[in-house]
Parts: sequence; structure tokens; C-alpha cells
Amino acid sequence: MKKKLKVQSAKFQPKADHPRDEKVKEKIIKTSKSKKTSDGKKATLKTQKVSASSEKISNISVTQKISKPKSTAKIEPQARVSSVQAEPQTMEELLKQTGYQLKGLRRGEIREGIITQINKKGTLVDIGAKTEGVILDKEYEEVNDLIANMKVGDKLRCMIYSPENDKGQILLSIKQTAMDHKWGKFDQYLKTGEPIEVRGLEINKGGLIARLMGVRGFVPASQFGHQYLGSLEQLQNRVFKVKVIEVNRQKNRLIFSEKAVSEAQALVQKKAALKKAKVGAAYNGVVSGVMPFGIFVRVEIDPQTHGFLEGLVHISEISWERVTDLNKLFRTGNKVEIKVLGIDENTAKLNLSIKQLTTDPWLDLVKKYPVEKKASGQITRLASFGAFVQLEPGVEGLIHISKIPADLDIKIGQKVDVYVEAVEEEKRRMSLGLVLTEKPVGYK
Repeated sequence: MKKKLKVQSAKFQPKADHPRDEKVKEKIIKTSKSKKTSDGKKATLKTQKVSASSEKISNISVTQKISKPKSTAKIEPQARVSSVQAEPQTMEELLKQTGYQLKGLRRGEIREGIITQINKKGTLVDIGAKTEGVILDKEYEEVNDLIANMKVGDKLRCMIYSPENDKGQILLSIKQTAMDHKWGKFDQYLKTGEPIEVRGLEINKGGLIARLMGVRGFVPASQFGHQYLGSLEQLQNRVFKVKVIEVNRQKNRLIFSEKAVSEAQALVQKKAALKKAKVGAAYNGVVSGVMPFGIFVRVEIDPQTHGFLEGLVHISEISWERVTDLNKLFRTGNKVEIKVLGIDENTAKLNLSIKQLTTDPWLDLVKKYPVEKKASGQITRLASFGAFVQLEPGVEGLIHISKIPADLDIKIGQKVDVYVEAVEEEKRRMSLGLVLTEKPVGYK
């Protein structure tokens, strides 16, 4: 076999190169070189990739060797340490984690809190501070009506009275909240019309001051039943039932009516009496109240059914004469005769007059006191512009200051002789002059 191979190798030996073959060789050599270089680059790239991957593998294997625990018992302490580190370690971290924000307290600040405890010692309110707030002892009696109707868990608006006292307590005031609650109840009583109990305190000219839930209200004399007219002292410091008929917190006005309770049946009769009342008719009545601006009269419209109506006689309708002090003329309980001038059906009130039952003296004044007529009168008032002289009840005239001699001293109550200078019937005015024995110097 060896011999044959040799023979074959000998057979394939190349012949002598031809010049034309030299060129072909060069092309073949160039082409093979280029292929080798490109293949070499590819080979080197592959080698680099392999080496890089091998480094990664080696690194991974080394890391695994280092981090691989020898036993599972060593993992638990590390897990516990990591879990403890995840929990908040300071108050700031806790607040950040929960989202809760602490706010400082200022005196006078309004906070809404939740009642957490109510007992004889006091009331505690959670207002979101580091400690619960305590309602002030000194106002506990005033707010007792509010607290009595509340329970643990109810919301309550409070004012910070003291952020921290010497005992470390937050002192709260709910006086304003209690007052809002009270006036809200008054509005409710006004709407429902339910009878409530009040305590009588003081008596004045207009009626009786009464107290409800610590707030002072007023019962006008005209709002008492006939059994109390002229004897309000029997209700002083006593509890009695009323109805709220007016509430105005801005004006601090709280008005009660006693007769709305004691004469509830009479109020039904009042509606019937209102239909029978006639403008221009005269009725008998009883004075139920005396005020600076007039008197209130309880008018008996129908004696058979005891139908009564309330009315006002304004001070200008008392008399044709000038009236300044009604207390000198009337007292509660006095019987009077009145005339109905008008009826207000919305309020069931009457507009009354006493002087309209007598003749107006000014109607015949022009005939009775013509110009230049002499008369006698009495000085009733002195003013900077002159003196007023009453000729008869309801008829006054003015002596102007220019008509009074400088050396003449006149006084109230003094009787003088005068004469009529002019009468203005529409304006109800009369000008007078003094009757003098001698005409003074400078008299006009």
C-alpha cells in the first residue's frame, strides 16, 4: 500500500509553471489570504465571546460559593434583623409611615373632637392632641343642658381655653357651642309651639323677666292671662309654663307668652271674636300693660262667649291734651273704654283710641276763639322760643319769646291773661299775646 501511495503522489506532482499560470496563482493566493483574515477575525470574536461567558460563569460560581449558607439556622437571625429595621424606629418615621400630622394648640382655636368619657368628674374630648381635653369646671353648670343630651362618641365643637395647665391638661370651653345649641332649641320651640317651663326672675314696668336654659327672656304684660293681670309678683321666683313667640339672637331677644298656655282655649275663642270686632265700635277693656309709648288693653268683644282681643292705645290717642307720663294716668288692671280704629287680622291685634270717644276741642276752636279775643290761661311749659298756655283741656297756645317783656318773670303754673293773635286749625296751632297794662319798650 505504501508503494502505491508513493506512486500516486508521484503521479500528481505539478508540472513546470507557465507564465500565464503565475498570474492565476497570485489571484488564488490573494483570495485565500483574504478568506483567512476574515475567518480569523470571526474566530477571534467567537473566542472573546466564549471567554466573556466563561468569566461570567466563573463569577457566578464564586458568588454562589460565598453566599451559599452552610445551614438554614443562620438565615433566621438575618431575617429578623431586616424585619426590625423595616419597622419605624422614631416618632418622625412613625408619623411619615402613618401620614398623621401633629398640630400645635393655640388659645382661642376652635377644634372638633369626639367625646370619650362622661362622668361626674368631668367630660373628656379627643381633639387629636397628645392628650384628651377636659371641659372647664367653671362653665360645666352652664353647658350641662348640652352634655346631658350627648353620649360617648358624639362630635363636639370646642374652643382651646388653655393648651396646657399646671397639671398638663388641655382645658376646653364649649360655652359658645352650648349657646348655639340653646338658641337652636329656642327656634325649635318657636316652630313647634310646645309649652316649656321658665322661672320668673324680675318684674318691671313692661312685664316679667324669665329664665330658660340659663338665658334671660321676657314675658310682656300683655302676654299674661287675665288671672295674673295686676299681680305678676305671684310668678316671681316660680316656675310656670309659656310658649316661645319670638326669637332673635342678633338682638338677644327672646319673648314668651304665658296666656298662650293658660288661655289656649281662649285663643280659639279669640279667632271667633276677631270676626265680630268692628272698626269704629266702642268696647270695654282692662289695661294689661303700661309702656312709655302707650297702653295695652284687653278688650272684651263678646261678653257671652268671653271672646277677648288685645290692642294698643298709642300715647297720641290717649287724650286731646298733651300726655308725657302714662304711669301717672294708668295702672295695670284699670278698666277703660276704648274705640277700635283698626284690626290687624294677621296678628289678631287691635288699634285702639281713648280720645276718639270725646269731642275734638279744635273743631269749634275758630268760632270759640276768634282773633283778638281775650282769655285767661295757665302756663304749662317753657321753651327757648316761648311759653305754652293752656286755655282749656286739649287747647294750648304759644306766646312767642318776642312777645314776652324782658323784665317779666313767668313760671309754670302761673295764670296769665292773653289774647288770640292767630289760629291755624289744620296745624292745630294758636298764637297768643300777653295782655299788658303798659306797652313795654321794644314790644313788637
